[in-house]
Amino acid sequence: QVRLVESGGGLVQAGESLRLSCAASGSIFSLNAMAWYRQAPGKERELVAAFMIRGGTYYADSVKGRFTISRDNAKNTLYLQMNTLKPEDTAMYYCAQLPYWGRGTQVTVSS
Repeated sequence: QVRLVESGGGLVQAGESLRLSCAASGSIFSLNAMAWYRQAPGKERELVAAFMIRGGTYYADSVKGRFTISRDNAKNTLYLQMNTLKPEDTAMYYCAQLPYWGRGTQVTVSS
């Protein structure tokens, strides 16, 4: 069993930054294959950024150059640094190591 707890969301203005954290506990094999997803109201959940199983990272085109995924293996914590936020980034952000999901943290960006 894996437990994932997100934090760091909030209400910011366009152009500002936030850093999300995801604390992982339980039967964590590694922080590989961990990812951030988001879901905006009325839209499907989408993959935002991820550490790939075989190495490397993935970013959705909409966040490339603005978001950075990172991790602290010693703390079993995953991060998502989000810079130059836009109103369209407003969503619930979820940490995942499939098939496990956190409960999410809300990010709201005002224009």
